[in-house]
Amino acid sequence: ISPSGIIIPETVDKERPERGEVIAVGPGRELENGNRSSMPVSVGQVVLFKKYAPDEIKVEGEEFLVITLSDVMAIVE
Repeated sequence: ISPSGIIIPETVDKERPERGEVIAVGPGRELENGNRSSMPVSVGQVVLFKKYAPDEIKVEGEEFLVITLSDVMAIVE
């Protein structure tokens, strides 16, 4: 328990969000009318995302994390 009375679980270090820079963005989700929704994130922004959400991929020896928009918790920069 913190000094203010908030209960902090023992797993807090394992579940904290991660931070990363957006290097690519998909075209957006296809809507029922056939249009695509606009993406609220853009290349160069820094986002917080759920720690275990990303899929890891390797392209030409370089590792990247791929996440869905629903796993983005905040845009911080």
